[in-house]
Amino acid sequence: MGYAILSGLLSAIVFGVLGFVAFRCWPRELLLPRPRILQTIDSSCRVPTVKHPDRVLIGNLAEFDDGLFAYLMFDHYRSQPALAGKQLMLISYETGGKPMYRLAIPLPDDLAAGVTELAELREQQFTSDIDYDWVTEPVFQRDLHQTKLFVQAYKAPVNESLNHLHPRELEAYLRHFIRFKSLTDPRVRQSTGPVPSPLTSEQASRLAADMIAVSKFYDVPLELLLGIGAMENNYLDVAGDLNNTVWKRRVQPDDVVLRRRRGRFLILNNSFGVWQITRQSLRYAHKLYLEDKRDYYELPRRLIPPMTLDPENLNPEVLTTYAGLLLRDLLDKFHDDVFQAAGAYNGTVEHPNFQYAAGVEMVAEYARRVIGCAAELDRLNVSQTSVSEEKIKTQTAQEQ
Repeated sequence: MGYAILSGLLSAIVFGVLGFVAFRCWPRELLLPRPRILQTIDSSCRVPTVKHPDRVLIGNLAEFDDGLFAYLMFDHYRSQPALAGKQLMLISYETGGKPMYRLAIPLPDDLAAGVTELAELREQQFTSDIDYDWVTEPVFQRDLHQTKLFVQAYKAPVNESLNHLHPRELEAYLRHFIRFKSLTDPRVRQSTGPVPSPLTSEQASRLAADMIAVSKFYDVPLELLLGIGAMENNYLDVAGDLNNTVWKRRVQPDDVVLRRRRGRFLILNNSFGVWQITRQSLRYAHKLYLEDKRDYYELPRRLIPPMTLDPENLNPEVLTTYAGLLLRDLLDKFHDDVFQAAGAYNGTVEHPNFQYAAGVEMVAEYARRVIGCAAELDRLNVSQTSVSEEKIKTQTAQEQ
């Protein structure tokens, strides 16, 4: 009797274990989520293609957290031969409650061809990653329309000078413009010549603040300083005109004499810093400074020149002061004719370089327009959300 009970108990335990194992291990139907996008592979051609019906392949090139900087990069990208004929798009969106901006292009509808094109653009430094999305046709059309709105917004006429902006607000816009120019300098992108890294945000902010202070102190148009800085060195602090020389009859203490002939001396006349001020021009600017009656204590301490000039050990920030003083002197000579003064800065008073002056004027007008438009867009709170057609129309109506 006891044996039968024990045997039944053991059988129950065994069957219970087997039932549990069967329950856990028995094959079941696995419900997998259906892919959001169904790809198709066409192998009818010699090289198979991977496509997605009713979708557009988009390549993401770059992302930015500032509207002005994003537009500047967009404008630069669309001027490059490698992107000629591409529908470059500037797209705004929100992430974490903050506005972001993306540069993107439509790619061939074959995934392999699209990735190859992105890889080529990465090789040319237009993007740092292989990043793409398949988007619906309505989303693609929305992105194209949004890009059109951006272009319209930044083409609006601006009649006021940059000085009407609050200094702190203006400094932020100048920082973006200065950093953009240094970042897109051809020498930086091609890694050629003795060129340092592009300006950091902190360096660009410091230079922007210095330019605003010098512009106000000497009553020199800020747009003129912006144009000169871009034309000379794209705001990069790097030596230039290393082989530039000039013949002189008398040698001064800090002159570097290369040759002497018939009572004349061949002097090295290389240029310094952001403003590319030559040794001889620097000496002239310092002479103007020593004779100037303005109160230089109104300037930040870092911008006040020393009493004794030492070109080889000069604080780079002081060069902005010397540039402003030279431009003020030229404006006085030309009765505030900005175009003539810009030409003489690169040429001479007797022979201004008008081609250079035209370049300065073009950069100055561009900076004034994009910064003025960015300021107006920020006033309309466009940067807080995606660009809206209603706000663009409001801005255009106000500008007109």
